[in-house]
Amino acid sequence: MTKPFNLPSCLTPQEVIALTTWTPTDPLALRNLCMIRLMVNAGLRSQEVLGVRLSDLNLDTGQLLVTRAKGRRQRVVWVNEDDLKLIRAWLPHRNMLVQDGHDELFVTRAGKPMHSRNLRKMVKSVALLVGIVRDVHPHMLRHTFATDLLRQTKNLRLTQKALGHAHIATTTIYTHIVDEELERAMKWLRRG
Repeated sequence: MTKPFNLPSCLTPQEVIALTTWTPTDPLALRNLCMIRLMVNAGLRSQEVLGVRLSDLNLDTGQLLVTRAKGRRQRVVWVNEDDLKLIRAWLPHRNMLVQDGHDELFVTRAGKPMHSRNLRKMVKSVALLVGIVRDVHPHMLRHTFATDLLRQTKNLRLTQKALGHAHIATTTIYTHIVDEELERAMKWLRRG
């Protein structure tokens, strides 16, 4: 099968486990784990995770209103209970850091909103910390979420909605990943 274009890179299941189950040793490491888990488990883009506001998240239901910077489109995603527990643990530290009353959930040591270059650097350093030696970047976490969701649900429309894609054609890139995996599996099964 010829690839019509470069397919997005995804994490392996072992890499996902390593990246999402390490134990944070300080408040900023806890913040980092929360952000990584939101990108892997809810499919948030870099700017979306940086833009999460306390007022967007219902800690009781796990409902999160995600606003995309480009076009100001919104979608609702759900945060799982384990991730909500981590966020609840981060909140007291966040509240101690924030002095000017802004609403961003994830802030720097100085209590200011984070920048995308800091997020990219953080994801790379955490990946190295847990033993992933290849180049891991924030959008790879979103690709991993999308691929895993499509594998689980086999529903392209649901995956489109979860990702917030305006057009389903954008989402179809993930079918190529699943098709490539099917091809490898079927070739492996062929017998003499």
